[in-house]
Amino acid sequence: MALTIDAASLKAFSPACDAAGLAPAFQAACDARQINTARRITHFLGQIYVESGGFTRLVENLNYKAARLVQVWPSRFPNIAAATPFAGNPEALANKVYGGRMGNTAPGDGWKYRGRGFIQLTGKSNYTAASTWSGLDLVGNPDQAAAETGAAQIAAAFWANNGLNAIADGADETAAIKAETLKINGGLNGLAERTAAITKAKGIWS
Repeated sequence: MALTIDAASLKAFSPACDAAGLAPAFQAACDARQINTARRITHFLGQIYVESGGFTRLVENLNYKAARLVQVWPSRFPNIAAATPFAGNPEALANKVYGGRMGNTAPGDGWKYRGRGFIQLTGKSNYTAASTWSGLDLVGNPDQAAAETGAAQIAAAFWANNGLNAIADGADETAAIKAETLKINGGLNGLAERTAAITKAKGIWS
């Protein structure tokens, strides 16, 4: 099979995604970062698929009910009364939970630099770092990380910047998937799902 990422192949891999818009974005991003072999393409797409809910999540969901806020951030919302003003109010919530940390110093930075992208960036410090290795001005225009083209470029740049092409090339594929997952996730969360996604991708791009 060809290694081209076109709308038909991407739709076969992830039926729920916007394949027509994403396919050219992924192809250009992969070309730019030497993600150009069957092993590299299938591992890259499989890993990003899991990170982004099948390429469907580009912006962090901050629309919570009060009871859920108490569960997720108990130190910030010790009871329902404390959480209620932020329930169903994503902007206020982002500024509350992200303000004053992760490089967010100015009023509104928590919302401005909320989670975006296939490999989610959160906080001004991460947007600043990603600007360096992606070549995009993500501090000045963070919404690029939530656009299909920008998100694909950032994901591919992250992959290349973290040496994941070389890891994907490893002789032991199981070990490669684990090493990639550690780089991307910081742990081995969803390892079985990632392996399954990569296996599916190998049936399309090989």
